[in-house]
Amino acid sequence: MPKAGLYRANSVLYFQGDLSDKIFILQSGTVSLKYTDIENGKEVHENIEKGEFFGVKSALGKYPREETAQVLTEAQVLVFTVPEFEVFAQANTRIIMKMLKVFSNQLRRVHKQVETLLEKSEAASPEAGLFAAGVYYLKNKQYSQAKYIFGRYLTYYPGGNLAEQANRYLEMAESGNAKYGDGKGPAPLVVEGARNAPAARKPSAAEAPKEEAEESVPGEELSSSAKAYYDAVSLFSQEKYKDALLAFKKIVEANDDEEYSAKSLYDLGRCLFMLGQFDATIKHYTQFIQAYPKHPDLVDSLFFLGQAYEKKGDAERAKGFYKKIITMETDEDASVRLKAKKSLRLLEEGSRG
Repeated sequence: MPKAGLYRANSVLYFQGDLSDKIFILQSGTVSLKYTDIENGKEVHENIEKGEFFGVKSALGKYPREETAQVLTEAQVLVFTVPEFEVFAQANTRIIMKMLKVFSNQLRRVHKQVETLLEKSEAASPEAGLFAAGVYYLKNKQYSQAKYIFGRYLTYYPGGNLAEQANRYLEMAESGNAKYGDGKGPAPLVVEGARNAPAARKPSAAEAPKEEAEESVPGEELSSSAKAYYDAVSLFSQEKYKDALLAFKKIVEANDDEEYSAKSLYDLGRCLFMLGQFDATIKHYTQFIQAYPKHPDLVDSLFFLGQAYEKKGDAERAKGFYKKIITMETDEDASVRLKAKKSLRLLEEGSRG
C-alpha cells in the first residue's frame, strides 16, 4: 500500500540525478519541478497540480531523475513503489489516461524545444571547432592538451580538410610535451590559420620567445579520466562498439572529471547507434541535449537523432531534423551539413520513387 507523507516547505523530495523507484501523487500543498530548459539552458520551475503524479518516468525506466522536486508549501503526498503503482494503475484506468496525457504534454514540450534548437543558425562546424581548440592549446604551450585534441580530430576526421595540418601540429605537440612539459618552453612561432578555423596570430617581436637553453622537463601526462576517454575513443574507431560502450559508461559512472564525463555521454550515444539500439539512441540524446544544451557536439547529437528516426522508419521526422541541421551550419564544407544534405536528398528521392 502507498504511504502518505507530510513534507514541510523548502524540503526536497528528490534531486536531479537521483536514482529511485518511488512515484508520487500530490494530494495537497505545492510542489515544484525544477529542470533546465533544453532551448536556452535556463532554469525552469513547473508546479505540480493537485492529483497529479510525478517521478513516474524515471522510476519505471530506472534512470536518473530529470528534475528536482521541491516542496514550496507544506504538502501531503502519496508515495508508491513501482509494484504498488502498477497495481494501483491497473485498477484505475483513469490514472493510466492521465499518465498518458502528462507524458504526451512533456514529449510535445521537448519536441518543440528541439525544433527551436534546430532552427538556430549560429552553430559552428564541429570539425573546425575541434581543430581550433587544438591550435589554442598549442599556441599556449599546453602540449598534452594539444596532443589529445589533435589526436581526437584525427580519430573523428581522418580524411578531414584539416587532417594534414592536424598531423603536423600533433607532431609539434608531442615534441613540445616531451622536451618542455606543459606551460614551459617556447610556443611554436608559426601556427598557421586554415579554412574553417580562426587564423593564429603571429607573435610580435616583444612576444617572441628568447632563444635560451633550457633543461629538459618531463612532459606532463593527461589525467586518468582523459586517458580512459581516449582509450574508449580508440575502441570506437576500431569498431569495437560494445567494448567502447562499456568504457564510456565507466567514465560517466565514475564522474571523476566533468569534462570527460560530458564527452563520454556524447560518445555513449554514438555507440548505441552503431549497435543498432535506435530507441535507446533517441532516448539518450534527448536527455543529453537537455543536460548539455551548449555542448560542442550538439549538432552531431541532433544528426544522430535524425539518423535513429530514419532507421526506425519515421522518415518525416528524420527529414525535419536534416532540414533544420542544414540551417545551423554556415560552412558549405562542414561535414555534418554535408551528411544531412545527403541523407535528406536520399529520403526525398525515395519518397518520390
